[in-house]
Amino acid sequence: MNPYTLGVDHVGLTVSDIERSRRFFVECLGWTVVGGNPAYPAVFVSDGTTRLTLWQADGDHVAFDRRRNVGLHHLALKIADLDVLSELHARVSAWPDAVVEFAPEPVGKGPRVHCMIREPGGARIELVCTPSS
Repeated sequence: MNPYTLGVDHVGLTVSDIERSRRFFVECLGWTVVGGNPAYPAVFVSDGTTRLTLWQADGDHVAFDRRRNVGLHHLALKIADLDVLSELHARVSAWPDAVVEFAPEPVGKGPRVHCMIREPGGARIELVCTPSS
């Protein structure tokens, strides 16, 4: 049986501060704002391949606990090569309110290399590279 779906259209992330998250994706990661809905409020961003909806959370915020929360564990973004991963890790490390959970390291025995971050709005993001050689 063939799947009924065609891949991911977009991912919606609920964030604690939509403006800090927008700045992170646009100014740190180089994404583009492709739309929004101020009444919701939501901002739509894209890297040209992947689209995200950033939703503003209301009220008290609870930190994510991967063993207790149901839902999105993290968003994994493909990185072109190890040099870009290293450069991006340095940018994120210096970015206000971003948190690096761990620096680039092999996934298992490799060859994939990844690091895990939290963008300023609290969403966990894995940056992952599969070297071509």
